Amino acid sequence: MAYPYVSDREVRLLSTYFGDPKQRHIETYVKRGGYSALEKALGMGPDDVVEIVKSSGLRGRGGAGFPTGVKWSFMPKEKKKAHYLLCNADESEPGTFKDRELMRWDPHQLIEGCLIGAHAIRAQHVYIYCRGEFFEANQVLARAVEDAYAKGYIGENILDSGHDIEVTVHQGAGAYICGEETGMMNSLEGRRGEPRIKPPFPAAVGAFGKPSTINNVETLCAIPHIVKNGGEWYRQWGTEKSPGTKLFCVSGHVIKPGNYELPLGFPLIELIEDVCGGMKDGNALKAVIPGGSSVPLINAEEARACKLDYEGCVDVGTMLGCASVIVMDETTDIVKQVRRMVDFYAHESCGLCTPCREGTTWTAQILRRIENGKGTEDDLDTLMEMTQNMVGTTICVLSDSVAAPVQSSIEKFRDEYLALIRRGERVGAA
Repeated sequence: MAYPYVSDREVRLLSTYFGDPKQRHIETYVKRGGYSALEKALGMGPDDVVEIVKSSGLRGRGGAGFPTGVKWSFMPKEKKKAHYLLCNADESEPGTFKDRELMRWDPHQLIEGCLIGAHAIRAQHVYIYCRGEFFEANQVLARAVEDAYAKGYIGENILDSGHDIEVTVHQGAGAYICGEETGMMNSLEGRRGEPRIKPPFPAAVGAFGKPSTINNVETLCAIPHIVKNGGEWYRQWGTEKSPGTKLFCVSGHVIKPGNYELPLGFPLIELIEDVCGGMKDGNALKAVIPGGSSVPLINAEEARACKLDYEGCVDVGTMLGCASVIVMDETTDIVKQVRRMVDFYAHESCGLCTPCREGTTWTAQILRRIENGKGTEDDLDTLMEMTQNMVGTTICVLSDSVAAPVQSSIEKFRDEYLALIRRGERVGAA
């Protein structure tokens, strides 16, 4: 089957075989060059693999953008203790739908990346923590792991290298907080999904009390390509500080929403107008959330100046996050959409930290009151003050994720809030 909406502007590195069910089979994957990077990596020392990844400049694709090779280098070098590599496949950020596609169409690419990463950090076991709602992806991935075991790519003495690496696919149970790395470790251990205080950091005390490294699906899928071709090869795309390609999940009011793999630094307005075919129904662009619902909104003027890399997004007052581009046109009711985002975070708060447990609920209540035409101008000051007190005051950043869209929307679309307050009428369509 043809994968919908492919653009000639793309650099399809990780997404080459999207839409091709044959790629799920290990025979096809090996025939197309799969697991050759693993074989190369096993012939190298762990530190040498880490240096290749460092030289590529690959940054974590889960949202934080921390250099992957540097993260790997934090792991202890003694192999006597148990080490773990944890793959975060709990993708549940609103607007994000890239990792599930990587697992659906090219599961062995992820498995190979996990095995190389495990070798590099001297881990004996890989856990792939997959979101429970990804029924198809879980099945495809579990079958791929079984096939890799049968062919000797996983298990004892893999590829006659003397290295033993086990892989377990663990299904999550539907909690957003388990996508946070320490909440994921708690869930993996059978505990309540709640974040842990850091320090200690996972590289010192991680899953089951042992040194652990957590990487995103997309990050690990890039590893085989980098190891096979070299760090400098990977740097031919992207920018100096943000090298490589990135999967952008585009949703909202565009003609061709979907996943697009583009070089980092790609202009946001070209993504919307060229790659995605422009705005739906010919409406004007109003706002964009470039990195998933937890980052600040930008208006149309800022969107036209935005370059889609970690630094370019900061330059216009937002963040790249997990590159989930939510596009909103002139008919969008900003207040309603922000309230819906806040409702999500209020529902998904684990309740451990007071500013998050109470703040998310109060924020949602105030926004709903404004949306219903019963708010006051003082409510806007209350929202700004309250959400500011929610930033940096909790164990994880869930409450920060509420503050970002609320504060940015009030700053950039204050007139819409005031219109509802003063006239009790909604600006734009429902």
